[in-house]
Amino acid sequence: MPTQDDVLGYFDTLSNWGRWGEDDELGTLNHITDDIRLAAARAVRHGRSVSCAWEIAVPEEMERSTTACPCAVDMPGAENMPAAFHRDRRWGFSNERLGILFHGNTITHLDSPCHIFWDGTMYNGRPHSLVDEATGSAWAAVTAAANGINTRGVLLDIAKVRDVPWLEPGQGVHPEDLEEAERRQGVRVRPGDAVLLRTGYGRARHEAGPSGGVTQAGWHASCLPWLRERQVALIAADTPQDVQPSGYEDILMPVHSVGLVAMGLWLLDNCDLELCATTAAELGQWDFHLTVAPVRFAGTSGSPVNPIATF
Repeated sequence: MPTQDDVLGYFDTLSNWGRWGEDDELGTLNHITDDIRLAAARAVRHGRSVSCAWEIAVPEEMERSTTACPCAVDMPGAENMPAAFHRDRRWGFSNERLGILFHGNTITHLDSPCHIFWDGTMYNGRPHSLVDEATGSAWAAVTAAANGINTRGVLLDIAKVRDVPWLEPGQGVHPEDLEEAERRQGVRVRPGDAVLLRTGYGRARHEAGPSGGVTQAGWHASCLPWLRERQVALIAADTPQDVQPSGYEDILMPVHSVGLVAMGLWLLDNCDLELCATTAAELGQWDFHLTVAPVRFAGTSGSPVNPIATF
């Protein structure tokens, strides 16, 4: 088990600052090369696609205002539309105005490197002052991944490895758990992969609803050197990643802090991995093509997403 000093040392020993150039904003997504994307396509052997996201509840998880107009010509302002608009009285419409705070413990979302600061600094040594309240972040925002994340995904089912329905809150996942899952599932994490961690919390959430506390199962900080050694491009979990409590007094979320700031490791929080896990078990296939397409919100520190696993 790494000590707190070891984990704090990860900011230096696991750092990717300058690895892909001083102006790099992609971080570990640089591991996904054209060849990696081509290889990921070959993981599609059955043609079955499943979502790895939770449905966003309305209105609990977002502000929503819906407008329904049975006949468009009757809407306010229609009198100023061209004459041709007034001749068609058969079509209507509905539309929405949505407000959403996607960071947190319930909505499936992608974290870009500008989401977390450490000592006022972001990935690749940029100052937090590059994040402006009016315009957002000028550095390592989610738009750095505007072309999408397309790579091979590997689901590591730790609840299955431990033969439990789910890990209890506060239980961490360690490198030996990852390697035991690889052994049992007959799969190995390769450079450029996305690793999806199933703690089983998704099952608990389906059965009892979302947890209201801050204690959760997840990645332990001891996994960070393993992830860098394997050259993982992206990690996901069915929780907000970090085991809580972290076990370290002076670093609340080491996976978020070291991962995003030092490594430039993109994070996919709060996935629903239950259908993905049952599909993998049914097909006997624990790798797949993973597609993550963030919305191109300028200057934002992430995006709600619907990750798709295609087997």
